[in-house]
Amino acid sequence: MTLDKRLGQRFLPYGANYLAWSDMSELREVVEQKVLFRYQTESESMASRLERTVADRLGAAHALAVHNCTEALRLCLISTRPSIGDVVYVPAVTFVAVAGAVLSCGLIPVLVDADESLSMDPTLLPPDARRVVVAHMEGTVARVPRDVPYVIEDCAQSLGARLPDGRHAGTAGYAGTYSFHHNKVLTSGEGGLIVTSDREAWARMRSYHDHGSARVPGRYPTWDADAHYGENFVTSEEVAAVQSQQFRHLDEVLAGLERMYAIAMELLPDRPDLRVLPRAAGDAKVSLRFRWESRELRDAAVDALTARGIANWTLDKYLLPDHPVLKARRSLYADGFPWSHAPDRPLAVSRDGFARTRDLLDRTLCVPLSPELPEQEQIVAAKTVCQVLEVV
Repeated sequence: MTLDKRLGQRFLPYGANYLAWSDMSELREVVEQKVLFRYQTESESMASRLERTVADRLGAAHALAVHNCTEALRLCLISTRPSIGDVVYVPAVTFVAVAGAVLSCGLIPVLVDADESLSMDPTLLPPDARRVVVAHMEGTVARVPRDVPYVIEDCAQSLGARLPDGRHAGTAGYAGTYSFHHNKVLTSGEGGLIVTSDREAWARMRSYHDHGSARVPGRYPTWDADAHYGENFVTSEEVAAVQSQQFRHLDEVLAGLERMYAIAMELLPDRPDLRVLPRAAGDAKVSLRFRWESRELRDAAVDALTARGIANWTLDKYLLPDHPVLKARRSLYADGFPWSHAPDRPLAVSRDGFARTRDLLDRTLCVPLSPELPEQEQIVAAKTVCQVLEVV
């Protein structure tokens, strides 16, 4: 396979490039023990070990492993003990799973417009906001609002990123959620994590994620007299084992991204019609984000990069005001639940009806970086991207 082909279309996410049988000691241990359910192990489960590692690494008091990040968001929201129809302020620019998690809890998403970085603009939040989901998209650390009782940080695309004060993204608010989906910093195909420093919140989440039980490892679940209902979001030992292997490479992945980002920033073409969106020191440098002077130039760049086999993507699909799930307000419930409980007021906060945000998205293009490559190959990859952009 030629170097140009290897540096082109990225079929694997960042962490997947570090998957290797020779490095899967945790998975081998789980298979050799022949117990794949986390609450049936005789000693500490792999899932518990993963949670302890995550909490220590990210500076949180508690962690909980679940099936995916959407479940993680749901658990965080449910643990706030809301009422049906309560509103949750969510970014206008994010994956639809955020709104889906809110709706599946019987709550109502209110879309909040973006700032120049395409993150939620917290200055638009009303003073009485109680529940807010902040999404750290594309490795970019968003501003976290203050004086909101329940701020949930969605770090699905930003594992390892740090806030300006040095804390890890996901640890500044009520709780933080992370994803191990295929196209994330680390991957186990699917998988989610929650961190929180609120012990009572963690206890509610842990109980709800296992049918409302008071689980003792190695035994059938029991229920306290005041138990509430729950669901089954319990992760398995083999998934936790893959995630543990991936977590061992987090610093390596982040360092490789930082190195290639620095290389690319030195090589990028100097064009008056092209601007590179700057990344803060704490951002996870998962990609280069370009903003063109017009959508026509952006689309021409997409065509040119794609023709060379260089992976790239646009962000138009993340604009939730235009997403059919939000626009149509359809529901599988006959009575339209939970939309039937929506308050009688606008469910969006924007200064201009999202016109500015649409324009920014129309002109934005992302190119992923390759942390697993040696430095010399990263240089070649960055030069290839720059050569294509120079002639658009």
